[in-house]
Amino acid sequence: MTVEVVAATVDRFDDLAVMLGPKKPDASVCWCLSHRVDSRTNRELVGPARGEFVRTLCGRDEGPGVLAYDGSEVVGWAAVAPRAQLPFSRSRKIPHVDDRPVWSVWCIRVRPGHRGRGISLPLLEGAVDYARTQQAPAVEGYPVDNRGAKVDTTMAYVGTRALFERAGFAWAADTQSVSGGFPRVLMRRRLTGTADDGGAG
Repeated sequence: MTVEVVAATVDRFDDLAVMLGPKKPDASVCWCLSHRVDSRTNRELVGPARGEFVRTLCGRDEGPGVLAYDGSEVVGWAAVAPRAQLPFSRSRKIPHVDDRPVWSVWCIRVRPGHRGRGISLPLLEGAVDYARTQQAPAVEGYPVDNRGAKVDTTMAYVGTRALFERAGFAWAADTQSVSGGFPRVLMRRRLTGTADDGGAG
């Protein structure tokens, strides 16, 4: 299987809706907004307004993330954006390693029926490649350090330390955040700069 990863643009919004949208149009599902917008905005966006907000994100120069395809079928999603635009920039549990304008990848989702087929790695690598095209100096992730233990499916979207290591990320810091019962670590992959910038290259 060859996985193609591309930016989530307005013309691909229907595929994004397959990955993130509700079965019932008026349902208030996440739409991958819980960690993208502040808590007040997240509460105010209800029902179809959540999808419409994501549609506007798709029209920006910096889109909301990337989609993975197996042929013409959408099979995965990864959210990636400048950390400064996200609640992570104000987090008390996830530290700032330095002041570089890094990007964050915080949600990696493979469509049911396609899991266990090795899609997560090219999806994460595609998110890194997209950040690189947007001149990001580095990309961070905040996966669980589960040490091989099984992660509950509902919490697996944060990824695992092993997955990020396979994608060229290196440990940069511990965090005070926990997901699914496992501690989360800050992983970083450097895209530009010198060897002492921190993270993997």
